Amino acid sequence: MPDVISAPDAENTGGGGSSPHVEKLRKMLFRRMLVGVNDGRYFLGLFHCVDKQGNILLQDAVEYRTSARRRSPSSPSSSPAEQRGLGLILIPAACRSSCHVDCAVEESMSLLSLDR
Repeated sequence: MPDVISAPDAENTGGGGSSPHVEKLRKMLFRRMLVGVNDGRYFLGLFHCVDKQGNILLQDAVEYRTSARRRSPSSPSSSPAEQRGLGLILIPAACRSSCHVDCAVEESMSLLSLDR
């Protein structure tokens, strides 16, 4: 599929005529990614693919959301966030508010520099 960036096939490992942006995305495949959405939830999982519209697919994802109950001053050790395992999840681009990839600082800086 030309409109989806995912794991390279066994026969298409060379990258041929891919654009530099596609190659940078391929370097982020199967890395841990934290994605925030507009309603305050966060999803942590392995970056599996992205399509032309910017929708992100995370593998082995876990959802984190702040609990509705307020923490009392007497119990500061109680967890302010609830979590649940989701598995494979698609996060629409329209809902996404932030996106962070787990990598070294040098690599992160090189990924940020997008040549036009």
